Amino acid sequence: MGRFLTRRTRPAPRRGQDLDRSSLRANHTRVIHPVAYPHGVNSFATPPSAGALEQVPDGSTPRPLAEIMAPDWAEALAPVEPRLRAVGDFLRAESAAGRAYQPAPSDILRAFQRPLADVRVLIVGQDPYPTPGHAMGLSFSVQPHVRPVPRSLQNIYAEMATDLGTPTPVHGDLSAWSDQGVMLLNRVLTVGAGDAGSHRRKGWEAVTEAAIRALVDRGAPLVAILWGRDAATLKPLLGETPVVESAHPSPLSARRGFFGSRPFSRVNELLVAQGATPVDWTLPTA
Repeated sequence: MGRFLTRRTRPAPRRGQDLDRSSLRANHTRVIHPVAYPHGVNSFATPPSAGALEQVPDGSTPRPLAEIMAPDWAEALAPVEPRLRAVGDFLRAESAAGRAYQPAPSDILRAFQRPLADVRVLIVGQDPYPTPGHAMGLSFSVQPHVRPVPRSLQNIYAEMATDLGTPTPVHGDLSAWSDQGVMLLNRVLTVGAGDAGSHRRKGWEAVTEAAIRALVDRGAPLVAILWGRDAATLKPLLGETPVVESAHPSPLSARRGFFGSRPFSRVNELLVAQGATPVDWTLPTA
């Protein structure tokens, strides 16, 4: 996957572009360190200085998947590795043609940084936010500096406050959920800058659907959150996995069934019913 990318230019987003598309940071280190998270989730993390999807000249040997994602994810996604590398070739071609994309190469596979074995909740998004500097490789999440928080995420926060009484953060960084085993997975992991949906049907769907099958096949506790019709099409892949389903949190649909759906408390109830630890959904407020 080391063939994923060359230097890019970043054009401004198109006027009127809908920025409420959701968003993965690749793990590219050669050393994986076990850590204990404050929430009690034992997982793996890479040093913050680790590189990611580094520039690789044509003809070089691509880096093994186990060097750019958690080893158990690398094993699970081995059958679709050719598709993954084909998407990398597509992205290199986009860069060579001067067409920027989001997120940064270092963030594309971020959702696979945490081990497959640790995932207990799956939240499916569509594709990354197309505004340069917003997407950070986790669905619905944005870089900590982004202000204002995207409207879909504002609605998620509003529902979380209603459901759980949690304070509303000023930022849109959902990394604390990821650290607890909440996989924030977009169906498509990249997008052209300012061009929502532009990287659909380029190969990402095969990769992310394989990831969902791998989660289900473990037989471990898992709850899926499916927001909107696009996410709902994945329900057949989930088998007997408990699903919390509603309208999308987008401003266009939030009042058609998202508000009042209580997804966070429902997920925790379903986790406890499977003998798993509930998620602490509270995010740092600043």
